[in-house]
Amino acid sequence: MQNPRQQCSVSSPMAVFAQSSHLLTYLDRSNPQVPNNHNPKTLSFSKNLQTHKHTLRKTQEISVVGAAVSHSAIDQTQNLELRELCLQGNLEQAMKRLESMLELRIEVEEDAYIALLRLCEWRRAPDEGSRVYELVSSSKSCLCVRLGNALLSMFVRFGNLLDAWYVFGKMSERDVFSWNVLVGGYAKAGCFDEALNLYHRMLWAEIRPNVYTFPSVLKTCAGVSDIARGKEIHAHVIRFGFESDVDVGNALITMYVKCGDISNARMLFDKMPKRDRISWNAMISGYFENGGGLEGLELFSMMRELSVDPDLITMTTVASACELLDNERLGRGVHGYVVKSEFGGDISMNNSLIQMYSSLGRLEEAETVFSRMESKDVVSWTAMIASLVSHKLPFKAVETYKMMELEGILPDEITLVSVLSACACIGHLDLGIRLHEIAIKTGLVSHVIVSNSLIDMYSKCKCVDNALEVFRNISGKNVVSWTSLILGLRINNRSFEALLFFRQMKESMKPNSVTLISVLSACARIGALMRGKEIHAHALRTGVGFDGFLPNAILDMYVRCGRKVPALNQFNSQKKDVTAWNILLTGYAQQGQAKLAVELFDKMLELEIHPDEITFISLLCACSKSGMVTEGLEYFNIMKNKYNLTPNLKHYACVVDILGRAGQLDDAYDFIQDMPIRPDAAIWGALLNACRIHRNVELGEIAAKRVFEKDNKSVGYYILLCNLYAGCGNWDKVSKVRSLMRERGLSADPGCSWVEIKGKVHAFLSGDNSHSQSKEINGVLDGFCSKMKENGFGNLKSSFTSEIESSRADIFCGHSERQAIAFGLINTAPGMPIWVTKNLYMCHSCHNMVKFISTIVRREISVRDVEEYHHFKDGVCSCGDEGYWGKPDIG
Repeated sequence: MQNPRQQCSVSSPMAVFAQSSHLLTYLDRSNPQVPNNHNPKTLSFSKNLQTHKHTLRKTQEISVVGAAVSHSAIDQTQNLELRELCLQGNLEQAMKRLESMLELRIEVEEDAYIALLRLCEWRRAPDEGSRVYELVSSSKSCLCVRLGNALLSMFVRFGNLLDAWYVFGKMSERDVFSWNVLVGGYAKAGCFDEALNLYHRMLWAEIRPNVYTFPSVLKTCAGVSDIARGKEIHAHVIRFGFESDVDVGNALITMYVKCGDISNARMLFDKMPKRDRISWNAMISGYFENGGGLEGLELFSMMRELSVDPDLITMTTVASACELLDNERLGRGVHGYVVKSEFGGDISMNNSLIQMYSSLGRLEEAETVFSRMESKDVVSWTAMIASLVSHKLPFKAVETYKMMELEGILPDEITLVSVLSACACIGHLDLGIRLHEIAIKTGLVSHVIVSNSLIDMYSKCKCVDNALEVFRNISGKNVVSWTSLILGLRINNRSFEALLFFRQMKESMKPNSVTLISVLSACARIGALMRGKEIHAHALRTGVGFDGFLPNAILDMYVRCGRKVPALNQFNSQKKDVTAWNILLTGYAQQGQAKLAVELFDKMLELEIHPDEITFISLLCACSKSGMVTEGLEYFNIMKNKYNLTPNLKHYACVVDILGRAGQLDDAYDFIQDMPIRPDAAIWGALLNACRIHRNVELGEIAAKRVFEKDNKSVGYYILLCNLYAGCGNWDKVSKVRSLMRERGLSADPGCSWVEIKGKVHAFLSGDNSHSQSKEINGVLDGFCSKMKENGFGNLKSSFTSEIESSRADIFCGHSERQAIAFGLINTAPGMPIWVTKNLYMCHSCHNMVKFISTIVRREISVRDVEEYHHFKDGVCSCGDEGYWGKPDIG
């Protein structure tokens, strides 16, 4: 065993305490019993031993006190070092020091906690801040003002109002800073009612507001646009004597501006004893926001006259004003000032200039500003991409985005929306899919605006199932989400589903006028007249029946459903712009009523309605369907010479169709060769269709070759070529064309017809016998076939083999309109008209059969196919058979 004296030589106070205790125990155990005879030597030894033990116990007591003093010094040192780490901004080491102090049970001082919380707030470290709050909560039942304020400030900065509210509740006392922080936090988060409520509770608690209170409270009044509350707070400002404070005055001006009271804002501005740039900016932007563009510019001029230098906010505001006022001259002046000033190299200023020039229609100037920027951020690239999209340059927009990627700049949600819009315009599915992946990876897909753009992109790229998947994954669907999907289904020929989704939408959300326009388009596509009437009534009930394009959409629905009287009633009751006249003209053209179309055009000119490009497309189509060659060419010439309208490819295609349908195939071919612009697939397709009608295989093959050079993916052109060969009995070439289609992965849409019975739309697919009344429908059709054979009315079968007939029916016609008509006959009262809409051509066999049915049942039957409008009555069709051109069965 070591010598006890050696054991007491340890320098640490805690060690001294431990070693002295050990020595006392050793001495106690070594202490002999005192004998009864009181031997002097023994007594002397015992006395000496007791003295030694007393000395050791005193040493122990001194050591304990020293240990306590040393502990306090260590605690202070640790807390001081923790605060020092916070001052240095070393959050990681500060957190480690805090954890080690807690492990050693060293008490953390309030100042150390406050320093650490301020560091977490400054470093925007919510996880570390929450950990500190957890440790504070576990050690303190209530919070003092300073510590509570530090927690409040941190949580409000992080937007964590829930924990901020808990902290506020645990504070033993609160000062004006506590209330200000919480009121400001709720105001910043948009919880305006809650912020105002807190302000009033603050007054009830007899806490006097200061200059920092009112800007937050006034912001809440501006947020809810409550002028009455704003004036009440203004009265409080005067009562508490802060009306001369410039920050409070600026907040009051902003409040009045946001509430639309520009006169009171100006009165305050004029009375301010002192103004700063914020005052001028608030008043100038206030004028622009409230439609006082000229007053805002006058105030900007006054600002310059008083030698108040504008700042960046001033100049971006004035640039936006040039955009709102559509004042290019002023915009160039602002640009010139910016170039000469210190703001010339500022990114945000240049971004505003790009936006300004773009909105003024000056894309070249916008590109110049963009190209001269030394550094660009995501807003710069997005502004440029959006400008290119708005100027209908989607290919260039896509290329610009690719350059942005090469620069290593990540897109934000607005960038994705702009590029997805460009992809939708040009059908760039590959890039659209990649953008979808980026949106998922970066979490931007959670922005509903991005998901809505994805729905639009997939729909326009003919991938509507992908659009449906995106739609289902949107957590907060808005009216744009529903409208985008409904329109997407419509443009992908799934109008029936569009109507079903519209019904679902109405259960949870109120549709807007754009939604109604999309649904009306779907109704027009499948002939859902009763549903269209319901939407018309809904629009009138909700007061949007005359908003924007909606009246024209209602008119278009009636026209496409072939309802002449309701269409004319709608036309006469609405504002008649050129679009309304064009819709009615198009209706007459589709029904082959060229005479009525010409009369309507003359009436339009009489009322001094200036025709546009679409007007002449409708007129030319009407002339084409009615064989009015001379009139059609005359309209084409006066369009150029009298109305100074430059013909586009659609007009040239109409002229080719006019000449071709009239049998003037060589003239049509020469016309194409002499065109001043390069013909597209549609123009050669018009010639191919004319060759099909007149069975000119040689010229038709030339036209088909040119078509497929420009477009080898559109199924319709292959079907036209098949029709040409079939009409001439060349079934070997029909087989080759169909093989080519299979090689290229192309297939025609299955024949589908829709009929509306008692307000419900029923769809019939070719070859589909799943309908509950299929047996009755087939029985009715078999009966008509037998009667037609007995009466020798037309041929239901051509002279070709049954195998060829079957394939033709399944792919190119399907005869689905026969099923729809039979269903209508079964489920409606005798004498009631039947209206059918079909997605493909109506073949010659079906045409003959429906003529016969209209004779037997003595009903009016209307069939609108993809090209013609057929109205059957007493065995006669409105197309006159001569206008029908005798399409072969597979067409």
